[in-house]
Amino acid sequence: MGVLRTTFLIDKKGKIIKIWDNVKVKDHAKDVLETIKNLSQK
Repeated sequence: MGVLRTTFLIDKKGKIIKIWDNVKVKDHAKDVLETIKNLSQK
């Protein structure tokens, strides 16, 4: 089975705003940063 990674993006109020399931390490940080940038532009 191996390792199953999950990332949660949580706002300042503690609300989960995005979940990444079954995360692969390669390029994942870029995906998270891109999502944060897109959310901050709204």
